[in-house]
Amino acid sequence: MKKTSTIAIIDDEADLRESVSQWLQLSDFTPVTFDSAEAALRVISPEFPGIILSDIKMPGIDGMALLRRLQSVDPGLPVILMTGHGDVPMAVEAMRIGAYDFIEKPFDPERLLELCTRAADTRQRTLEMRDLRRELADDTVPVRRLLGANPLIEKLRESVLDMAQADGHVLILGETGTGKSLAANALHACGPRASRPMVTVNCASMAPDQLEVALFGGPEHPEKPLVEQADGSTLCLENIEALSASAQARLLEVLNAAVQDTTSARPMSLRVFAISSQTPRTEGTPLDLREDLYFRLAGLMLEVPPLRVRGEDILTLFSHFSRQFAEEYGCEAPVLNATDAANLMQAPWPGNVRQLINLAERAVMQARRGEQNISALLIDDGFQVPVSDPVGAEKPLKEHVEAFEKMLIDHALRRHQGSVASVMAELALPRRTLNEKMAKYGLSRQDYL
Repeated sequence: MKKTSTIAIIDDEADLRESVSQWLQLSDFTPVTFDSAEAALRVISPEFPGIILSDIKMPGIDGMALLRRLQSVDPGLPVILMTGHGDVPMAVEAMRIGAYDFIEKPFDPERLLELCTRAADTRQRTLEMRDLRRELADDTVPVRRLLGANPLIEKLRESVLDMAQADGHVLILGETGTGKSLAANALHACGPRASRPMVTVNCASMAPDQLEVALFGGPEHPEKPLVEQADGSTLCLENIEALSASAQARLLEVLNAAVQDTTSARPMSLRVFAISSQTPRTEGTPLDLREDLYFRLAGLMLEVPPLRVRGEDILTLFSHFSRQFAEEYGCEAPVLNATDAANLMQAPWPGNVRQLINLAERAVMQARRGEQNISALLIDDGFQVPVSDPVGAEKPLKEHVEAFEKMLIDHALRRHQGSVASVMAELALPRRTLNEKMAKYGLSRQDYL
């Protein structure tokens, strides 16, 4: 609980308001008193920083009606109701419709304090989460670097915010270049350990024996081991599967000891983000990790989607990075034509976002020389472009739209291996409409099976 947690005390009895107010003020609350629900409703908004303590039986708007009104103002606002002995059934009904709790008069002051403290803690967590989501919307936290409007990326950002508050170990999976390290940085920055730097090590960048010594220390290693440097913060292990069997055993031992240590004055507090480009296998040991370590690390799991399934995010990301490079190189950013846009959307992107960033930089350097042929850059990356036009050719808007529509349907059919039902769901098309468009563009389901 914050030292100055606010509590609105609502009761038509002045003596009770005064006594409860004095008691809670001595317990580091900031009380605000109201003699009626009507007076309180004029002040309380979704931004109200505290909790509500209200009598049930009051003239005018009673406690039950007040509860319903406050539920519409802010469902996350904790409301504690004070009841007489005969009002307990009513209080139970209040709990059913959303009250935080109730307390019977005459109440034990310590019991009241305990209840208000718990409610204030709940309110604080609610407001902190809202602040995080507001910052995300305002583009002011590291989660902003997980760009895109695709539902998969929106879900990823939501998962980052939720898992950041959970404070458990996280296994982050995804293909090379998808942005797994960005997700890890965002997780740390949005969590309770953000005030301390995250310790990051690429397990594939060092020899196994050197890595083990760097992580856990040794007689010939005077530096503080990385697991100790990350105590109280986060240890991010990129390419976790590159850990040797010996290092995996020692990491598991450290994690188990942190959980089981009940005797130390300050046991180790270590959060681990394990990053891997491998896909968990359905049989045998998941990833190239010992099974007990895998399940210790995979209590929470985050999957970063590949670029090729993110649809129009590909164009959004290309425009974003090309503008950044254009500013760096002091030139105009390239403007996508319909042909280049269609080819960007259908490229397989084996290197994912990292490959797209590289292509955006080369496109800007190309534009700086007065040229623009983004499709040629894709060919240089080994992609056979399906859409091509003579340089400088002009086409009516209708032809651009049709070419783009054909590309989207073709791309969806390839991704879903000819499953018409999956394509219908992805593109939100009725079966008859999809069949007509496939016939129009000469697309046969058999070619994708």
